[in-house]
Amino acid sequence: MAYRNITKRWLVNSLGVILVILIIFEIVFAFGIRNYYYGGVRQIVNSRADVIVNTLLGYYEADSETYDEYVMELVENFEYKDQMELMAISVDETVALTSSGFVPGNDDVMPDYTYAIENSGDSGEYIGNIRGENVLAITRLLPVSEVELPAIRIVVSLSLVDRQIVLFIAAITVVCIAIVCFVIFSSAYFINSIVIPVRMVGDSARKIAQGNFETRLEKKNDDEIGELCDVINYMAGELGASEKLKNDFISSVSHELRTPLTAIKGWSETVLEADDKDTVQKGMKVIISETERLSQMVEELLDFSRMQSGRLTMIPEKLDIIAELDDVVLMFTERARREGINLEFNEPEDMIVVMGDRNRLRQVFINILDNAMKYSSADSKIEVSAVADKECVTISIRDFGEGIDEADLPNIKTRFYKGASSKRGSGIGLAVADNIIQLHSGSLDIESQKGQGTNVIITLPLAGKIK
Repeated sequence: MAYRNITKRWLVNSLGVILVILIIFEIVFAFGIRNYYYGGVRQIVNSRADVIVNTLLGYYEADSETYDEYVMELVENFEYKDQMELMAISVDETVALTSSGFVPGNDDVMPDYTYAIENSGDSGEYIGNIRGENVLAITRLLPVSEVELPAIRIVVSLSLVDRQIVLFIAAITVVCIAIVCFVIFSSAYFINSIVIPVRMVGDSARKIAQGNFETRLEKKNDDEIGELCDVINYMAGELGASEKLKNDFISSVSHELRTPLTAIKGWSETVLEADDKDTVQKGMKVIISETERLSQMVEELLDFSRMQSGRLTMIPEKLDIIAELDDVVLMFTERARREGINLEFNEPEDMIVVMGDRNRLRQVFINILDNAMKYSSADSKIEVSAVADKECVTISIRDFGEGIDEADLPNIKTRFYKGASSKRGSGIGLAVADNIIQLHSGSLDIESQKGQGTNVIITLPLAGKIK
């Protein structure tokens, strides 16, 4: 379909215009060459007629009585009779004598004499067909009176001229046909250079739409089509990577959901059959803990869904970011003590006011501190600090745990991405946190080295400084 449409548009828009231009050019050329050659013949005939008229006038002034005899002698002895025919016209508008000796018949009507009289001039012209031959006839009226032969006519055949004109037109026609053939050939090559890659792009796009993200286009030229191939290949690569991340995410979430559900189910059965209070209390703690973990995971999934659909909204208010950060650190203090991690908060003395959503910012801090705990070992340390300047506040949450591989670091904030770590998690917490910080006109940056820990740096504009 694409090939037919493009070809049709080219035939109508390109070749059609070229054909019209060439046809107009050939018509103009044909008229121009005809007028040029006919004008040349007309000029020659008129110059011969001028010579004859001047000769006759001179003779008439010298001897008017023998003028008619002289005209007949001049016609009979016309020196150019092999090129043109000279005729003497009588007062009754008939041909009295010709240089060839053949008087035209009654059917050979040449109205040039009539034109000369009607136009009140001394000359009349006629171009027409006489006995199957195209001729030019020019009549000159002599300004003399009381003579039997008051006019002369010169007739010349235009056959050779017409043949020459036809040859020129044929030559131009051949040139025009050659131009059309060249245009068709070059345009066909050009169209194929577009249609074939476009067809390949369409086929590849259909394969990609069907889920074959390994499809790649071969780039042949560094032009717009080549750029389109690069874009399609890049799109396929990104879709393939996104599909892989999605599949990994589904697998990871399924595993993460199965683990607490298994624990809840197992301990629920244990509690039902337990007789001692200690076992019941231990089981209920596990159930509550795993239920909270499930709730957090579901909340992350809901936030991610809102983020993807653009429905993750903020309720901004002026708040002391240090107080919120202190509450989150206090929330993790007991967990840090149990796991043998030294959690330090270098709290500024002054309050730092920002415009933000209290609950969403708490969610970011909880997510980052939870990751820091998760990837830190016993006897390790986590440092939390906040520093403000005139424009913004910079919050740093640094752990000295296992760190992040250099290959994973550029993608660590990408949705579904978990890297090579075997720690539990859905892979969307940092993506949601980064989006929340962006909605606060801030930034979330991660610095990390494998084996040396990770530093998460959050920058937020102060209240009144949001651009």
